[in-house]
Amino acid sequence: QVQLVESGGGSVQAGGSLRLSCTASGSIFSINYMGWYRQAPGKQRELVARVTSGGNKNYADSVKGRFSISRDNAKNTVYLQMNNLKPEDTGVYYCNADLVQITGLVTKALDAWGQGTLVTVSS
Repeated sequence: QVQLVESGGGSVQAGGSLRLSCTASGSIFSINYMGWYRQAPGKQRELVARVTSGGNKNYADSVKGRFSISRDNAKNTVYLQMNNLKPEDTGVYYCNADLVQITGLVTKALDAWGQGTLVTVSS
């Protein structure tokens, strides 16, 4: 079993900052990508940012220059520092990990998701 546990969501005024954290635990052999997606009310889930085990990062155009993703491989943890937040950043933020699960001697690729954490930015 694999779990992704997120923390750090909340409510903030426009221009403020929040930091999200997500830790993966369980029967994990390796993790390739870790990242964050978000879903605003009435909209599809979209990629915000993700980072590989080697540290390569990519961001949605809408958050470039304001958000920063980082990762601690030893802790299986990914962070999202969000600065200069805007009302359009409001939504549920989901942690995602592209990983390999191990059970005994058997490995299996898994696309794991956290339960989501709500970020609300008021104007």
